[in-house]
Amino acid sequence: MLSKPKRIYLSPPHMSGNEGLFIQEAFDTNWIAPLGPHVDAFEKELASHVGTKDAAAVSSGTAAIHLALRLLGVEAGDTVFCSSLTFVASANPIVYQGATPVFIDSEWDTWNMSPQALERALCEAKQKGQLPKAVIVVNLYGQSAKMDEILSICNAFLVPVIEDAAESLGSTYKGRASGSFGRYGIYSFNGNKIISTSGGGMIVSNDAESLNKARFLATQARDNAVHYQHSQVGYNYRMSNVLAGIGRAQLEVLEERVEARRAVYERYVQTLGDMPGIQFMPELPNSRSNRWLTAITIDATQLGITVEGLIDLLAEENIEARPVWKPLHLQPVFKGAAYYPHSEHENVSEQLFYTGLCLPSGSNLTEDEQTRVITCIQKATVQSKIISA
Repeated sequence: MLSKPKRIYLSPPHMSGNEGLFIQEAFDTNWIAPLGPHVDAFEKELASHVGTKDAAAVSSGTAAIHLALRLLGVEAGDTVFCSSLTFVASANPIVYQGATPVFIDSEWDTWNMSPQALERALCEAKQKGQLPKAVIVVNLYGQSAKMDEILSICNAFLVPVIEDAAESLGSTYKGRASGSFGRYGIYSFNGNKIISTSGGGMIVSNDAESLNKARFLATQARDNAVHYQHSQVGYNYRMSNVLAGIGRAQLEVLEERVEARRAVYERYVQTLGDMPGIQFMPELPNSRSNRWLTAITIDATQLGITVEGLIDLLAEENIEARPVWKPLHLQPVFKGAAYYPHSEHENVSEQLFYTGLCLPSGSNLTEDEQTRVITCIQKATVQSKIISA
């Protein structure tokens, strides 16, 4: 029986080699519990890198969004607007607070939140006297949303923005770091992200005082008393010193990781870009995507194979590929939630979901491995056309 070829993952962790030094330092100094010198240093280094006044290291990107909502006073009975084309973790914290999510469609230039749908939603909310407490804007697959337009609209309605940059650390928009535009920005260091601490996240802001409150809430909201006293409900959300050490080593090579993923993207474009039926996720002018994942759309009538068919054929070759995120307004858990499409006749996020595919994009993907992916796609489309003929 023939053995399967080596597994090619969508976006595996990629260690730099220096992580062990930071981890060993944590062990040598016995700082292995939550908090410690690496946490403090990681916060300072990340804030410096993205150009914000402060950062607070937490256990996940989800925890960071949850804390941002707490800091903005979101509670039961409130509404929060959120990008629909994203992972469920962007919206779950809204529900944690007992608030109601309202989902906003994407637009074609970035695949991110549609400014025109957002403005329409805010106008209707104002007419009803029910403006949202916050807007969560997601930077999908490393591409920044149209932050100038979105911030201008939200500022006109005095609604704060949380920038979910979980997938876009290392990206820029008009020369500024992705994640540095909103009242709060959040990053994820999950195992599949451009840099990873195994599990972890960061909340950043120019409001340093509020991030001190975030740290307080993330450490079980323990009052300043000798005995254990708690006047507010808090969370066990702080990052451990060991994981922060991994993060410091990863941050040292962030730019290398961005360049590696952009090179992966360019090789896909060079080899697949001329194939009828394949379109690549665009990059907004005056921005730089970290190309966390190379995402494409497929016209099955031209390419000769559907998204599902191509995923299955890649899987047969032990290659992992994934559909584009299923929009949150289509998720059973959010059934009945309000949703604002891009226009009366255009549901951009739904079209992207039905036609979108994410290809293996790891910064440690070798050219030989990428050639395997490309060859499989080329063969699959040729075979499908022969069969259909």
